[in-house]
Amino acid sequence: MARHKVEICGVNTADIKVLTNEEQMELLKKFQNGDPFAKEDLIKGNLKLVLSILKKFSNRVDNMDDLFQVGCIGLIKAIDNFSLEHEVRFSTYAVPMILGEIKRYLRDNNSVRISRSIKDTAYKANKVKEELTNEFGKEPSIHEIAVRLNLTDYEVGNALESMKDTISMFEPIYNDGGDTIYLADQLEDKKREDFTLDIEVALKDAINNLKEKEKYIITERYLIGKTQMELASEIGISQAQISRLEKSGLENIKKMMQ
Repeated sequence: MARHKVEICGVNTADIKVLTNEEQMELLKKFQNGDPFAKEDLIKGNLKLVLSILKKFSNRVDNMDDLFQVGCIGLIKAIDNFSLEHEVRFSTYAVPMILGEIKRYLRDNNSVRISRSIKDTAYKANKVKEELTNEFGKEPSIHEIAVRLNLTDYEVGNALESMKDTISMFEPIYNDGGDTIYLADQLEDKKREDFTLDIEVALKDAINNLKEKEKYIITERYLIGKTQMELASEIGISQAQISRLEKSGLENIKKMMQ
C-alpha cells in the first residue's frame, strides 16, 4: 500500500520509523549507559508520537513547524528524565511531557492578558505537575497538585484553566451523533432576567439529588474544573465511563428542573 508523503520541518513522515516497545527499552538502556547514538535513534523513533499529539492543535496555530519543534523539545525532556524503574511504557510517560511543552508554548504566546498572580500560580502548578509526573510516572490530578502547593483545588484549577488557549464561541464541544452543542450554547445570556433565586435553589437541589458518583463528577467538572481524564484516573474508571456518567447527570438535572 502506498504511503502518503507529508513534510513538516523538512521531515518526510512516510519515512519515520516507529519503534516497538522492546526497541524503545533497549535504546533507553543504551542511552542511560552512555551510548551517544541511542538518543538520536529514540528521537527519530518517536517523531510520529509527536505528530499524533499535534493533531489536537492543528486548528489553533498557523505554523505547525514551530509547534512540531516545541513538541520535539518535550520528547527530548521525556527521554532525558525517563527512569527504567517506571512500570509504564515510554510513550505513556512521554505524552504528558510533550503536551506540557506544547501547552506552555501556546500559553506564553496567548494574546489574552492574565493577571500576574494567576500566572505565578499556573507556573508553579505546571512545575509541580512535571515533578509529580516524573515521580510517579503518570499525570497527577488537580487535587494532588493543590496538596503539594498548599492551595485549594479551585485555585489550581482556575489558574490552569485561565492559561488555556482561547477558542471560538462556535467551537463544537459535544456531539453524540445528533445535534452538535457549541460553546456559545453554554454561555450565560446577560440579557435574560428569568434566572431567579428560585431557579438557583432548584439547581442546587437537583445536583444534591443525583446519585453520588454523578454528583461528584458534575461538581468536580463544573465547579472545580477537572478534566474527564483527571477524573478517570482519580476514580479508576475509563474516560468513556466518566463521559457517560456526566451526560447522565446533566440529563437527570434537566429532568428535575423541568
